[in-house]
Amino acid sequence: MTTFSYSATVPNITCRLWGKFRLNKMYHPGDVVFGGLFAVHFFTVFPDLSFTSEPEQPKCERLDPEGFQFAQTMAFAIEEINQDASLLPNVTLGYHLFDNCVKLAVAFRAAMSLISSTGGTFSDLGCTGHPPILGIVGDPASTQSIAMSRVLGLFRLPLVSYYATCSCLSNKREYPSFFRTIPSDAFQVKAMIQILQQYHWTWVGLIVSDDDYGLYAARTFHMEMSGFGCVAFHEILPRDNSRAEVRRIVATILRSTARVIVVFSPSSYLVPLADELVVQQVKERQWIASEAWATSSAFHTNQLLSILGGTLGIAIRRGEIKGLREFLLQLLPDSHPDNNMITLFWEETFGCRFQQQGAGNDSQICTRQEDLGTAKTEYNDVSNLRAAYNVYKAVYALAHALHNLLSCEHGKGPFAGNTCAELHTLQPWQLLYYLERVNFTTHYGDRVSFDENGDALAIYDVLNWQAAPDGTIEAVTVGTYDEAIPGTDKLTLDSDRIFWNFESKTPPRSVCSEPCPPGTRRTTRKGEPVCCFDCLPCADGQITNTTDSSECYRCPPDFWSNEARDSCEPKPVEFLSFEEPLGMCLMVTSLLGVCVCLAVLSVFARHRSTPVVRANNSELSFLLLLALALCFLCAVLFIGQPQQWTCQLRHVVFGLAFALCISCILVKTIVVVMAFRATLPDNNVMRWFGAAQQRSTVVVFTAVQASICVVWLTTAPPTPYKNTHYQNSRIIMECALGSVVGFSCVFGYIGLLAAICFLLAFLARKLPDNFNEAKFITFSMLIFCAVWISFVPAYVSSPGKYTVAVEIFAILASSFGLLVAIFVPKCYIILLHPEKNTKKAMVGRPTSKK
Repeated sequence: MTTFSYSATVPNITCRLWGKFRLNKMYHPGDVVFGGLFAVHFFTVFPDLSFTSEPEQPKCERLDPEGFQFAQTMAFAIEEINQDASLLPNVTLGYHLFDNCVKLAVAFRAAMSLISSTGGTFSDLGCTGHPPILGIVGDPASTQSIAMSRVLGLFRLPLVSYYATCSCLSNKREYPSFFRTIPSDAFQVKAMIQILQQYHWTWVGLIVSDDDYGLYAARTFHMEMSGFGCVAFHEILPRDNSRAEVRRIVATILRSTARVIVVFSPSSYLVPLADELVVQQVKERQWIASEAWATSSAFHTNQLLSILGGTLGIAIRRGEIKGLREFLLQLLPDSHPDNNMITLFWEETFGCRFQQQGAGNDSQICTRQEDLGTAKTEYNDVSNLRAAYNVYKAVYALAHALHNLLSCEHGKGPFAGNTCAELHTLQPWQLLYYLERVNFTTHYGDRVSFDENGDALAIYDVLNWQAAPDGTIEAVTVGTYDEAIPGTDKLTLDSDRIFWNFESKTPPRSVCSEPCPPGTRRTTRKGEPVCCFDCLPCADGQITNTTDSSECYRCPPDFWSNEARDSCEPKPVEFLSFEEPLGMCLMVTSLLGVCVCLAVLSVFARHRSTPVVRANNSELSFLLLLALALCFLCAVLFIGQPQQWTCQLRHVVFGLAFALCISCILVKTIVVVMAFRATLPDNNVMRWFGAAQQRSTVVVFTAVQASICVVWLTTAPPTPYKNTHYQNSRIIMECALGSVVGFSCVFGYIGLLAAICFLLAFLARKLPDNFNEAKFITFSMLIFCAVWISFVPAYVSSPGKYTVAVEIFAILASSFGLLVAIFVPKCYIILLHPEKNTKKAMVGRPTSKK
């Protein structure tokens, strides 16, 4: 930066230069001059400050041949443009290049020198003259670019960086004049994330440098990684290369279960860590390199092959520049003070000193005849042009913007009053307008343009560090990442060409917890990252058919999870079928009851004229036997899969059959009571309750039940129902009652008839008669009521198909109870004691026992 003083008493005010910074530089005049900032030296030595005298200028040491190659690439690009008749005709470009020595203070001084006058005096205090430069190529470092962009942005002076990748520089509000031909770190992180996703590396370590490049990259990486995996550890490389801190970082690497480590750092920060990795022989780690060190030859040594071999790195797109090598080899020392950078490079490359610089007796004198073609340095190597190619594109971007600026038609310009810019009054902000809209294709087919953030199109090469023939490391291109590819998968990798530095020669596993297989779900561990989890089996009725699912999904209503919990299968339908043993037994028992009824009926029909059969109206006995047979048959309707007609028929038949049965018994009981009353003097009751009245009474009692059934079926009939509430794993097919009131009325009516019958029979049980049927009816009603009273709790507590089985058992038990209690004694007399089956025996008084 230049410093001026002036006197207000002099009419023609001029500024006098007090001093200049001592900076390494290269200069070439032109009609329009572009500036450049390059890292030609690695280190800067600052003098001690005594505060008693003017401090000495900082000194740059250890020249970087690759950095000087970048500077020469800019000189080559400007010379190539000057020789191109189609680009900027009649305009000669010049350059003014500075060395930033990889220090912010030096870089900032160089930038201020570029935007200030370099002459001895300055007379235009209004700053209305032609600016010294119109644009700057550089700086390569993000920290320096941030600092300079804040100042250069005030002047709207374009700064086109070829290597500053910090995503923070994409903020146009803060850095309105910043552009770059290298993609932002945001794209680099996306490329890394896609590599991690391709190999399912969800548990990774992160190491970054303690500068804007590393810290902003770490922030972006954490954000992108949160949607895919976790960061096992996050370490920051020390600025002062503290050995103790480096050892602590290595200890963290050894202690961590992460096998993949991502590093965002310039090579200068990483060298101490690499040395410690060699000392402690840290192997079996997969390193992911950012573009800042993916192509650095500082790590391509024999000692690091076993440690860093197999590294996957993101690198700037490789390019080719024809004629660059010949231009580099044509370089000759220049004695002009504005080109001292060339002198320093020559001395460093050949280990000599020029005579005028006071070379000692022991120093070799530079003869200017040294051959650059024989010097084996990175300066001569143009086989792997990456950052240099970005320098080339940055120069051409400024040149095309200037060309479009000067090609403006008068009256159609973009500035105030539709004016155009003039060559002798060019201003940086005018060039900035056209630079934002620049869009061209280089001689080698690469399109150059900037998005709304000033970023270039993101395209990277993916490198793999493999063993070279001489035992060192060479970076081999194994894939690309192109942001212009449509879709989400923008990564292309040739996995067969990748060298894996592991004993298995295959990609490593780097996960905190193995993925949960289908049938299980993830559950996080308390106090640990989300990538560390346990796998819990899905609950009954839930499944997961994907790996590493975070939750289980419930099966549809008619489906249930299989044993592995990875698919839904149709629920087994459960009902009391004819094929199973229980169903077969109940059906056989039911048919047996029917056969017994028919057998008794045949016996009664054969002996229908005997007193036992004729007693109490034989027609009621026949009707009762048919009703009991119907009761046995209705039990069969409860077996098998419920259908619409079976559900309705089973309950109707059940209600009518038992109503008919109990009605017959009730009438028989009434007949017994009235028959006893008829033996009393002057009693003609049997005249009013003869056979016709008995049949009518049975019909009336049964008709009442039929009416109840009709009302039930017409309002809310029973229907088939898939019961999944009792047992979720299976479907229980049953008949829903429809109307609980209807079922209760049917069941209650039967109970009412049974209760009346039991009461009458109980009262007539001790009537004086040899064959008193009342006591058998009492016993039958006692069995009937006991069965159906115990049926209620058994029915409610029985599971699934056993509910139907309980109901069938109650039907059969009560039917057999009535059959046995009422008809077995009669059959006993008819078949075994026919002597008692006489009128005399039936009406005679029983003999009393003393």
